[in-house]
Amino acid sequence: MQRATADQLASDPVGRYVAGAAFAHFCAAPGLWGVVLWGHPSLDDARVLGRTLVLELAAPAVPHVSLIDARRLAGTDPLAFRAAEAYLRHNADALATWVRRLAVVRSPGLTGAIMAGAYDVVTRPYPVEVFDDAAAAFGWLDCDIAPGDGAALLDAIHADATGVPPDLAALRAVLDARVDGATLARAAKSLGISQRSLQRKLTEAGTTFTCELAEARVRLAKRLLLDTDTSLTEIAFEVGCTSLQSFSVLFRRHSGEAPSAFRERTRTRR
Repeated sequence: MQRATADQLASDPVGRYVAGAAFAHFCAAPGLWGVVLWGHPSLDDARVLGRTLVLELAAPAVPHVSLIDARRLAGTDPLAFRAAEAYLRHNADALATWVRRLAVVRSPGLTGAIMAGAYDVVTRPYPVEVFDDAAAAFGWLDCDIAPGDGAALLDAIHADATGVPPDLAALRAVLDARVDGATLARAAKSLGISQRSLQRKLTEAGTTFTCELAEARVRLAKRLLLDTDTSLTEIAFEVGCTSLQSFSVLFRRHSGEAPSAFRERTRTRR
């Protein structure tokens, strides 16, 4: 897959993808388009993605199946969800013509449950099925990509778009799903590998489990600071810190500012 501009995807889509801060929109074959999501997509991300999603609804695109890989999704922004709902509603007739079916590969935990349930309340111009496994999703789609190759394709797109190796991305998805109580042993078990193998992969990627856990705690804290009115003390305990002081030190070390300053700065920009 080759990274491209929106204009390049529009004129010659096959084998290309466009990427934003939290998504990659790709055309792997004439009969298969898809989106890889990660992190915490914002309303701006949804708007940018919407401008390329419409490329699936006109030539040179052809009627096709589609897939959403949300395994690395860490959270949902209600405004981004509303934008996605508006896209489905506004383009319902065109989607019914151009998209034959949609497979969703959900993330673990609450975020995955929310995304799976969303398709019970939004417009569904085509058949939709939700899966925990990428290979199963590709099997149901019955597309140009063999089920066994599907997950590898999605991992390769994410790795190329973000510069994050697949093994490290998988760990971050596990930590983002549940950071409280996370340990090396539990993470290795979730990934289906030994602790030694996980440590080796992290060393090869130039990081450590301690560093990745700290970064995951800060990512969760930023979402809570931005999207909720939860107190700093409550956030500290929710992300797994033992005190407000240790949380403040952690947050400042990894973000360069105090939690209260981050909340004030980011909310002022809204």
